[in-house]
Amino acid sequence: MEANAIKLHGTPSIVTASSTARRHRPSILSLHYRNKRVSPFSLTVTRCSTTKSNETGQDSSSSTLSSKKGLVLDLGTDSWDSEEIGSPVVKRFLSDNEERWYMWYHGRSSSSKLNPVSDSVGLAVSNNGIHWERGKGRVESTTDDVGLVMGPCEDWWAFDKAHVRPGEVVIMSSSKVRADSSVYWMYYTGYTTETVEFRSQGLNFEFGNPERFEKGSVFRSLPGLAISQDGRHWARIEGEHHSGALFDVGSEKDWDFLYIASPHVVFHGSGDLRMYYHSFDERTGEFCIGMARSREGIKWVKFGKILGGRKSEKEGSVCFDEVGGRYPCVTRNKRDGSYVMAYEGVDRNGKMSIGLAVSEDGIKDWRRVQDVGAVVVAGEGGAWDNEGVGCPYLIEMDGETDHQWRLYYRGVGNGGRTGIGLAVSEGNEITRFTKQTGICL
Repeated sequence: MEANAIKLHGTPSIVTASSTARRHRPSILSLHYRNKRVSPFSLTVTRCSTTKSNETGQDSSSSTLSSKKGLVLDLGTDSWDSEEIGSPVVKRFLSDNEERWYMWYHGRSSSSKLNPVSDSVGLAVSNNGIHWERGKGRVESTTDDVGLVMGPCEDWWAFDKAHVRPGEVVIMSSSKVRADSSVYWMYYTGYTTETVEFRSQGLNFEFGNPERFEKGSVFRSLPGLAISQDGRHWARIEGEHHSGALFDVGSEKDWDFLYIASPHVVFHGSGDLRMYYHSFDERTGEFCIGMARSREGIKWVKFGKILGGRKSEKEGSVCFDEVGGRYPCVTRNKRDGSYVMAYEGVDRNGKMSIGLAVSEDGIKDWRRVQDVGAVVVAGEGGAWDNEGVGCPYLIEMDGETDHQWRLYYRGVGNGGRTGIGLAVSEGNEITRFTKQTGICL
């Protein structure tokens, strides 16, 4: 699926900033187009180009192929992402003479010399979506192609001063600029140092926010927005919430009172952008996915919960998402116009798997494509992802003879070691995915 640019009619004023940049109020970084409101969008193909950088951090030894099945990006070595990686956001860019892939993902290092021990956002590039070029440190200039591109905010009052993780990157363009000068809008999760107290409702496992795959704390998190002209140098946009976030958690009686995480934004039509996100409903004791809507991508109105946990109607069967779903990734099927949601399901023991659901309008009547099982599950034995798989990112490929889907995901192995993997559908059948280490292109 080539990346599409949402074209805005008007001339936006854009500034870029460093990876820890303070956010800008709309009066400084104007997204309220001069003398005009945001008007109807149209879809265009945008093109991007990069130069290759350094190592991928992948192990190509034949003796490890079985245990590394599906792995396309491992932990870095002596780098900003040597301790943990995840949250892949993948875009494919097509032009007349090249194919380029961008992957934004979160990472952190155990060494404060390379990066404070905080989740930050980095960028890797590829020419096929399988073999990735990555960087060891911060992207400081245009000559640094890949690496860490955005860290936590420096402002003491900001909602994202502790950690940041990418949720989605939407490609925007103006009718006044060239196609290769499109603007990237990154919707992301920002975390504070404020912990949240809650009742676990009899859960058989403990979880954290952000997750650490060990006993962790639940920190307050909210959705944020940053923009960039090159996908590398980002400027935060201050939302309506006093902390700079786009919007706040719900009231104490609402399902999203604890935190808001993993914002994923989809363009539906003129003046209709939709954000899918997740939280933990303390009353029901399950992870839930909800939705908000916006006309211009900055001011949002919550729509409510659209997907939660479930129990199997078959005796002796246990659903992979009994305790709910989180980390939604929604895309529109180009074949029939329906909406497909990939999400991370959590079972009663905290095991993570990936499921799919479909909806005709992307709002209601979400129907899971599988009965009780998942479409991608944890690896077996000594596999690199034998503890769980999640944080999916779904891409629809546009083959002329073969319609195929790619599913990027975060895998967790022994000791909580993380990596980013890839599974591919069997043709256009979205109920069957196979983990890949190489694809015939």
